[in-house]
Amino acid sequence: MSRRAVRVLESVDAVAGYTTYIDLIRPILQDKQIVSTGMTREIERIDAALDIAMGGKSCAVVSSGDPGVYAMAGLVFEMCRERKIPIVGPGCIDADNPEGLLQVEVIPGIPALCSGASLLGAPLTHDFAAISLSDLLTPWELIESRLDAAAKSDFVIVLYNPKSKKRKGHLEKAQQIVLQYRDSDTPVGIVVSAMRRDQDVRIIPLRELHLADVNMQTTVFIGSSASVRYLDFMVTPRGYRKKYDVG
Repeated sequence: MSRRAVRVLESVDAVAGYTTYIDLIRPILQDKQIVSTGMTREIERIDAALDIAMGGKSCAVVSSGDPGVYAMAGLVFEMCRERKIPIVGPGCIDADNPEGLLQVEVIPGIPALCSGASLLGAPLTHDFAAISLSDLLTPWELIESRLDAAAKSDFVIVLYNPKSKKRKGHLEKAQQIVLQYRDSDTPVGIVVSAMRRDQDVRIIPLRELHLADVNMQTTVFIGSSASVRYLDFMVTPRGYRKKYDVG
């Protein structure tokens, strides 16, 4: 977390979040009102957080990584719009503002694609695409078309939510799509629980991706045609040497 995120969590009256994420930060949530719900209960969670905020208390909504990357920031704005709650950004409220105006601030975090990339080396130095393999909110056919477009365009591809208990074959399908356009030796970075206690970092060839032990806490980095493995690091050159070498 950023220092700003820690300071906000320490100062607010209430915190709402997915139970797993709340458990990670309980040491700094002493004496605070906590709204903790399980997976698939995001709307209920945000509804409760908005009720707390509209009641005059400050409330933080916790997400993993960055709240604007596959997380809760978008749903907060959607529900404010749906409930017709007038909102303003940080620092915009003064004594002349009418009652009922809610201040909303998105605190930037460190998304898994950044924390994972730092552990691998420099896999995202050039253009990349991030795609979630979860089809709970996005039809699988659309996910497949995005995978195909990203692979065909030679992006480094970052895969979120590669496998769950109910989705066991999506990662292999993604591998098959990418193999139509990439060499089977293309390096693939596998990062589990980046920056957490059970962190694990590996680099494997694309042909072995279907054998990788992954879960919902895993981020997968599929290299482009330019990506290389050097020792225990994965690197995607930006192209500086080609541009500036003179002889």
